[in-house]
Amino acid sequence: MTVTDTATEHLIRIGDVARGAGVSVRAVRYYEQQGLLTAERSPSGQRLYRQDAVTLVRFFQQMYAAGLTSRRIAELLPCWDSGHTDAEQRAMLRAERDRIQAKVDDLQAALDRLDEVIAITDTHP
Repeated sequence: MTVTDTATEHLIRIGDVARGAGVSVRAVRYYEQQGLLTAERSPSGQRLYRQDAVTLVRFFQQMYAAGLTSRRIAELLPCWDSGHTDAEQRAMLRAERDRIQAKVDDLQAALDRLDEVIAITDTHP
């Protein structure tokens, strides 16, 4: 899509999105290639994004860190965009939440064990 007139919403460049979200420009391009993010084009061909692109990219980063794939994130986007879900989407959201919670529980158990080791080694110089 090309920006042909003055947009009512302020659009930001790809570098601004990357800096705001704490990622590389390459990562922003990747999200666009995966269909997770859309850009408009300036008359000179520069990618321009809506202000909420920074928030979306941060969301993508969180979901990737939690182990979700691009495909799964794409399935989540309609829920994010509309705030509405059908029964299948809610089941998917709950399944992902349960999987992430199990991961958090495992990490918490590992952290507790490390705390035990640290406590023991702190008493023995």
